[in-house]
Amino acid sequence: MALDPQALQAFTDSVARFARERLVPAESRVAETDLIAEDVLDEMRRLGLFGMTLPEAYGGLALNASEEVQVVFELCWAAPAFRAYAGANNSLGGRAILWGGSDAQRAHYLPRIASGELITAFALTEPGSGSDATALATRAWRRDDGCWVISGSKRFITGAPEADLINVVARTDPDSSGGRGVSIFLVERGTPGLVQSPPDRKMGQQGMHTGDLHFDDCVVPANALLGEEGKGFHLTMRTIDRGRLHIASACVGLAARLIHESLRYALERRQFGQPIAGFQLVQAMLAESQADYLAARSLVLQTAGRCDGGEEISMDASCCKMFASEMVSRVADRAVQIFGGAGYMQDCAVQRLYRDARVYRIYEGTTQIQQATIAKHLMRRAAKQ
Repeated sequence: MALDPQALQAFTDSVARFARERLVPAESRVAETDLIAEDVLDEMRRLGLFGMTLPEAYGGLALNASEEVQVVFELCWAAPAFRAYAGANNSLGGRAILWGGSDAQRAHYLPRIASGELITAFALTEPGSGSDATALATRAWRRDDGCWVISGSKRFITGAPEADLINVVARTDPDSSGGRGVSIFLVERGTPGLVQSPPDRKMGQQGMHTGDLHFDDCVVPANALLGEEGKGFHLTMRTIDRGRLHIASACVGLAARLIHESLRYALERRQFGQPIAGFQLVQAMLAESQADYLAARSLVLQTAGRCDGGEEISMDASCCKMFASEMVSRVADRAVQIFGGAGYMQDCAVQRLYRDARVYRIYEGTTQIQQATIAKHLMRRAAKQ
């Protein structure tokens, strides 16, 4: 459901003010403590940020893709950790339940996901399967009483340490290979056999936690199966396509912030008797960053519009994720260069944002995986001509 233009503008304006006035001042504290304060999370909940893409029937805001990316542009003016904390509820975690869940599963979980009462995680990556998502070692089998037993480990899972509900991707057909015979299970915090490890120590994005999950003959009820048995990989890839568009919009928002910081500093910092913004080589870096930003923003908005129109966006979503994640890394690098020595100091925002940006080229499919995906789509298209 699309909001009317006035309602969308009012909401994006509210998110923009919240990001600039509330989240940006909290960034350094989050970076120092690796925690987002509970009062900040409560404000995010009241704004509706945990359920902005979920239907109104479940307490969400029902934003379509075009609306979602515009909100993320504004939210990601602030450090990426804030968006990431609510990201899975709107993306892989919540949407997989919306698209693949039974009526009972949606009614039971989605209202609490939309409100932010439950934090979700999507557990796909494993110690031996990252880019090769089909090489799953986690297994699940059905007991005689109908319950499922899950055994295996997951690694680098966003939100894993604090997740209340985890979508676990496991192979249920031991004789299958590739994406066949894969299913998804809903596993709640506290389920016997589930171990949620402490947060990883990361290069950037403090406040957004990743971690390992271990399933030691973890028993879940029959109704924990999400969607059809053996059809989970298709649902996973469908949610990832939309998730890649979401990540690309986050990169665009961060790039806008970095350009703002770069321009502000270039106008204030004086060398050789004038602001460094007056030097053409600094102007070139600012111009390249702005052009990169606008190109990525346009690509994301175009793809979101196609998504809302019901078109197939798998290749386009990969293009968005690849281009935008590479773009924001270039913009972040130029920002540090414009700041010079000051940009290398820990009390400078751009050094932190530089480190925050780096992971965008890795998670939800590395740049190289996006390149391979795009090329395969092109070759399939050529074969049909």
